[in-house]
Order: sequence, then C-alpha cells, then structure tokens
Amino acid sequence: MTITVHIRRLPHAADLPLPGYATEGAAGMDLHAAVSLVIPPRGRALVPTGIAIALPEGYEMQIRPRSGLALRHGLTVLNAPGTVDADYRGEVGVILLNTGNEACTIARGERIAQAVFAPITRAIWQEVEALPETRRGAGGFGSTGRGP
Repeated sequence: MTITVHIRRLPHAADLPLPGYATEGAAGMDLHAAVSLVIPPRGRALVPTGIAIALPEGYEMQIRPRSGLALRHGLTVLNAPGTVDADYRGEVGVILLNTGNEACTIARGERIAQAVFAPITRAIWQEVEALPETRRGAGGFGSTGRGP
C-alpha cells in the first residue's frame, strides 16, 4: 500500500536528501538532522529536519527512534512514537533524548529518526453506566504477570 505525501524542503535544508527508505523492506523512512548539535548526557533537544509535509486526511506520520542510535549512544525519541497530524504544516522536528552517560554529537544530515505512516481510526465516545465484565477486570500495571 502506498500514499502520496506532499513535502516541502525548507531553505535551511536545500542541500539535504529527502527522507527515504534505506532498504526495500524498510517500514520507516529515515529523517535527517537539518543542524549539527551536541546533546549532553540525560539532555534533550528538538532537532529540526528541514521538511514540512501535508499528509492525506486520515493518516498520521509516526516518528520513531533509530535502533542503531539507541544501541550505540542511548538516543531515543522522547515522546515515541511522536505524531505528525494531517493538518500540521510546520517544520517536522524530532525530540531526541540522550539516555547515555556521554554527550552525543549529531551531525547535520545524519539520520536521526524514522517516519512510519499509519491510518487513523477516530473514536466516538458512548458514555454508559457500567462496562462489560472481563476476567481481568480493573487489574493493571503488572497484574497479569503474577503467578497463581
């Protein structure tokens, strides 16, 4: 399945590649940093990508961490997955968090995150007096991992 997404390369990223799939079977497109910066240990930064997009109605773009950066440097996307809504027209930014013990340098043009496109299902609330019973009930936060 494919969708067409309008993309605008912003002036400060005119020389950077557009996001793309690294392999034939890749689920996510690599997003590039439009600036160079250093993220201190346990620090975070909003990293601009130099692109703005217009998604088709009914879709979102999810921003996810890159596994190599997570493994090598402890970098993750703070609000993973981040969501770019269909009606947003500003620059796509990635909030990176350095969970490591050393500063991490991001070079301009470096692949910093992945973009995955997903259809949206919208919900309509139906308020009720009681919810249907289940075996689990209100048990949460590890309740299903307990032994007998």
